[in-house]
Amino acid sequence: MEKDIDTQVNISDSGSGSGASAHGVSAQYGFVGSGHGLSGSTLKLFACITMLIDHTGAAVVSTLISVSRLRITDPDSYAKLQQLYQWMRGIGRLAFPVFCFLLVEGFFHTRNIRKYCRRLFLFALISELPFDYALKASVPFWHKQNVYWTLLISLICIALLDRLRGIPWVQFIAVAASMSLANAMMTDYNFKGVFLIVMLYLFHDYRLYQCVAGAAAISWERWAPLSYILCFLYNGKRGLKLRYFFYVFYPGHLMLLGIIRHMILAAH
Repeated sequence: MEKDIDTQVNISDSGSGSGASAHGVSAQYGFVGSGHGLSGSTLKLFACITMLIDHTGAAVVSTLISVSRLRITDPDSYAKLQQLYQWMRGIGRLAFPVFCFLLVEGFFHTRNIRKYCRRLFLFALISELPFDYALKASVPFWHKQNVYWTLLISLICIALLDRLRGIPWVQFIAVAASMSLANAMMTDYNFKGVFLIVMLYLFHDYRLYQCVAGAAAISWERWAPLSYILCFLYNGKRGLKLRYFFYVFYPGHLMLLGIIRHMILAAH
């Protein structure tokens, strides 16, 4: 699911420091420069918390459901456990759109796109085994790759779009190739995640349109479009210095959940 330029936000390299010019809230800039709204670190923490809820449901609660005898002994409790799982997964849908938004913000503020790509690649490798251990049937699990790969492919894609301005047919090929690669690799959110990030990049200069486009691009995922209400509130400020927080949090929380999941399985 994570900017990290010296001045900003999340899973990327973002950071506009103290924000843009001192204009008020507007459809074009949102809350950037208004003195109000949400900082990058606030958005990052929101995304990490909702992702943790999602993965706890997927790794722990689903395992409890699969080994539970409540379906026979206590149907009401079993139904509540299933309902808890559904709610946790629903809340988790709010995380990915925010990470994508922050990735695009990071792209526009990074000092070194190559270094940024290398960092995403490194943590994609580091996160693969924890991802499989927590959420998949075996380690390694070749039929699904962690979200870092989606973010890395998307970052390279929008970097190409930026470099290929004025050559729309080549840009189209770059987007099609990136979406095809994500789909072939079976990355988390696959081609749909790449498409979402491309939309956020294309509408970046007008915040309201960007958030509407982002919500439309992720509308197939229940609850996820609501995340762009928070993204519209982004004020362009870094907030807390959490440069490497997501990079460590993503594989770290997956490994912890994987341990809990396998302890439950071992007990049954």
